[in-house]
Amino acid sequence: MSAQDVRRCLVLARELTRAIDFDQPQPQPRVWLLDEISGVSGWTATLKLARDTTDFGGDTVIATGSRWAADEDVQGNLLAGRAGTTPGRRTRLLLPMTFRDYMTASRRQTPPLDAVHVSDLQSPEVARALDAIAFDVDAYDLAWQDYLTCGGFPRAVAEHTRNGVVSDNYLGDLKSWLRTDVDPEGPQDSVPRLLSTLAERATSPLNIAHTAEELGYSSRSVAERRLNRLVSSHAALWCPRRDGDKIVVGAQSKLYLTDPILASLPSRLRSGMPAPDMTRLTEMAIGVVMARAIDDLEESRWVSGDTIGYARTAREGEVDLAPITVPSPAGPVTTVPLESKWVGHGWKGEARTMTGKYSRGILATKSVLDVSGDVWAVPAPLVALLLQ
Repeated sequence: MSAQDVRRCLVLARELTRAIDFDQPQPQPRVWLLDEISGVSGWTATLKLARDTTDFGGDTVIATGSRWAADEDVQGNLLAGRAGTTPGRRTRLLLPMTFRDYMTASRRQTPPLDAVHVSDLQSPEVARALDAIAFDVDAYDLAWQDYLTCGGFPRAVAEHTRNGVVSDNYLGDLKSWLRTDVDPEGPQDSVPRLLSTLAERATSPLNIAHTAEELGYSSRSVAERRLNRLVSSHAALWCPRRDGDKIVVGAQSKLYLTDPILASLPSRLRSGMPAPDMTRLTEMAIGVVMARAIDDLEESRWVSGDTIGYARTAREGEVDLAPITVPSPAGPVTTVPLESKWVGHGWKGEARTMTGKYSRGILATKSVLDVSGDVWAVPAPLVALLLQ
């Protein structure tokens, strides 16, 4: 559709519902649901014009879309002076289900663990809560592996809970969605090949030039365009290198897939592609839940690319999720640094980098729970529940 088509739809829908205005002193309000409107170029300007010049301005409008276009002025065209006075968020990201949502939907019988502010992950209260459920770590571990297998799309969760596996038909639907948004001109296997490459390199900064060469793209700019389309569709999230709160200009960024099922899609739909690794899946999932928690605290940080970031040490070590400044009732605070190491033992050697860099932090492990030192070992599923 074009912007002109949207204008025509607004006129036709009001004409088709004109009976509700009969014998009324004022036009009666409508409620509009404009689904996938973000696929129309110029849609925000079209809605702004309609709200400013027609009875559409007195209606309630719900606009949804699967991509975020940087050239659409959502704030200026839609929200300035038009978002009402009720406190709360002006924009919402409808992302796949969190691990907590998955646990609820799959009816897992595990003790509850309340989420906390991202700056309070190492508080005494959290230590006591973790000690109280230490006996059930293995149950959480199994639930986490199931979550990393099916992800958080509602249909995928339903199929996996009911049948033990996500159907090829639904994986095909996901591939079709991404092919339309990311690489509509490419061959059928272009998206699975891209997702497979990204899943294999998720735990390391991404060399875009090498990635373009490996995938057979004509240039680095082609690779950048497809990666940015993937991010605009909320299927991936950049994790840039940071020095404090500042992004290090020119440094390579990591790229996390926002749902675990996207990493499984290639091996399920195309023979010869490797199955995803649980260690990489865990790092991506923890990074995404941290980004979601930060966006919950401060609106629009996800779409502006200002949520998470990794840090380098003097000896070229790496901390997966560096401290980020976020708001709190007491004022600005920093998040607790996180490192993902999906191990069942020997974690203290892995924690040395974080100890040397920040003298605190949490190592997201497979099943080790130890909150006795400055750096804690906490199973990844429990970290996910504490965050959101």
